[in-house]
Amino acid sequence: MLAVDEGVLTLSVAVRVSPEPAGVELLKAYRTALNYALNRILSLNLKTIKDVHRALYRELVEWFGLPSRVAVDCYRDALANANAWRSNPSRGKRPRVKKLSMLLHQGSGYRIRDGYVEITGGVKLRVIGWDRRYDSYPSGEARLTYKGGKMVLWVSKRIPKPESHTPRDVIGVDINEEKIVYGDEVINEEKSTGIGRAEKFKVLAELLQKKYSSPRYQAWKRRRGILDRIRAFHEKAKNILVDNARKVAHEIVMTAKRLGYAVAREDLTGLKESLRRLRKTIEPGYY
Repeated sequence: MLAVDEGVLTLSVAVRVSPEPAGVELLKAYRTALNYALNRILSLNLKTIKDVHRALYRELVEWFGLPSRVAVDCYRDALANANAWRSNPSRGKRPRVKKLSMLLHQGSGYRIRDGYVEITGGVKLRVIGWDRRYDSYPSGEARLTYKGGKMVLWVSKRIPKPESHTPRDVIGVDINEEKIVYGDEVINEEKSTGIGRAEKFKVLAELLQKKYSSPRYQAWKRRRGILDRIRAFHEKAKNILVDNARKVAHEIVMTAKRLGYAVAREDLTGLKESLRRLRKTIEPGYY
């Protein structure tokens, strides 16, 4: 993941670690404390770190058993979520964190040493694998995540921005529903978006929901096995689209890099809104 800043690039490096039970329990306690802090911040209308610290620090440490530094990162995380919800003009109900994810401060919150990630409070996670290309750059804050039996520490890095250069030519990229076309006067490549393969799993999920539904009772919502199967179909569809997009993007970038070209993509801003307006102008019998 990349974010652009003036003169530097900020990226997140994935460090795969072993999902130790102590780490999972700490993530669950953090999530519970985070939702509590989020509700308290919104109920008391707290807006500054100083006010939040006074109101929540002792409770997070004593009630939820969070280590001192983790408690600080927890209420910082909660305040950021609260501010994001406040600034959303179309906000709905109060936000609630469902994913297992924990913010960690570099040094006092976590450190990587001798093949282990050490988290304040005595939790040690064995490093399984990570990208060592950016080891020479200092580490910043990190976020520990756990999903699908996999635990990953995302470490932020700041690296110098590469020098700009003048490209020899431009590769144009046209993104459609079923295919992605890229090239120039000589190159003309078409790649599938994978939406056809992903749609099959969406249909399977919908058929399963329909099979275990009735006007009076939706059994698929109550039965864990059926619900897990439906979620697996949706996850598979999502993975197909994401994997295909990454492969095609990598191919385009490698082609442009090899030829010394720049990449130009059509502006898709407002595309969904334009399609919604277009549908209203089409007569119902058109389809």
